[in-house]
Amino acid sequence: MRTYRELFRTPEFTPFFAAVSVQTAAQTTTGLALGTLVYTRTGSPLLSALAMFGPSLAQVAGALTLLSAADRLPPRAALTALALFSAGAACVQAVPGLPLWAAFAVLLVVGTASSPGGGVRYGLLNEIVPREGFLLGRSVLNMTGGAMQICGFAVGGLLVTVFSARGTLLIGAGLYVVAAAVTRFGLTARPPRATGRPSVRETRRTNALLWSSTPRRYVFLALWVPNGLVVGAESLYVAYAPGYAGLLFAGGALGMLAGDTLVGRFVTHPEWRARLGAPLRLLLAAPYLLFALSPELPLALAAVVLASVGFAASLLLQERLMALTPQELSGQALGLSSSGMLAMQGVGAAVAGGIAQLTSPATGMAAVAGLSVAVTLALAPGLRDRSGGVGGRLPVADGSPRASRTPRTEETT
Repeated sequence: MRTYRELFRTPEFTPFFAAVSVQTAAQTTTGLALGTLVYTRTGSPLLSALAMFGPSLAQVAGALTLLSAADRLPPRAALTALALFSAGAACVQAVPGLPLWAAFAVLLVVGTASSPGGGVRYGLLNEIVPREGFLLGRSVLNMTGGAMQICGFAVGGLLVTVFSARGTLLIGAGLYVVAAAVTRFGLTARPPRATGRPSVRETRRTNALLWSSTPRRYVFLALWVPNGLVVGAESLYVAYAPGYAGLLFAGGALGMLAGDTLVGRFVTHPEWRARLGAPLRLLLAAPYLLFALSPELPLALAAVVLASVGFAASLLLQERLMALTPQELSGQALGLSSSGMLAMQGVGAAVAGGIAQLTSPATGMAAVAGLSVAVTLALAPGLRDRSGGVGGRLPVADGSPRASRTPRTEETT
């Protein structure tokens, strides 16, 4: 499967695509509205960053307790329920006079409850499309996510101006309801991928199994830490340029869209994917170092767009993760990947916000970018395809090598 036409001819991909797109628009709109609302009330870069990315930090709790549900709940029912739950939470956040502590409590509950969502969603994608079509399908979802973020942040900024932050939260809640309806009526009911009931014990057992493979550990860390730190830089857009945060977010989404299009559709040869992995991982953070000079808006926007192209490295890492993971654990592996990424985004937002609180938003952005570059360089040796470079062998689901017809010597993600 190499073309978009083949992908959209796949039964159920179109409604799945539509549901994910609408949900992304809802998350973008409500996140920007809540970040703006908190910053207006408090003037705090830290609290504003946590308001936008606090649910991501709560993914840690969900990943440790609820993640086994990703493979043990019917996908359609689980995704429908999560969308409706998010709609209700957005309505609560829009209540006038809601205490700040209550707003953050709602964020934590939403983040924890939503932690299996990534695993359910992308595990379902793994069932809808053939295994060889996963990267193309994932890239299309990333691309539409970028497009929805461009629209969501641009339109969200306008909605906040016209309807206020609370009114925009209610509009986001309506979008969540639409996503739930598309999921419920557009997808087929499927049984869970794995038997047994979700439990804390099963979540921890499977997480330990997934973590036990050294190749998978490096992939998980490369997906989680550098990306999370860069999102920490993004969380300071509101504080860095209060009147133009939506433009910076839209620029980042545009760069992400360009990178995902390039890698998902046009870079199909394994050797080129191997060559692109390391440069993309560095590109993700390096342009943000420019913020140490507090650039004016045009230069800042250019740096954001360029850096966001590097998010395409995640596609290559996710493809490798699927090659290293058995089918029956794919949902929890993708859920662990998603929850870890979101949790590190929350950590990145907290770190960046804390630095900005003590110094300035520009310094905070440059500092977490430097940390991201350092982590990427530290992980690079563990992401080398040792098996492919020595004897032409590729890893299988348990992390052991298998024979390959074409030896590879390049660094791969």
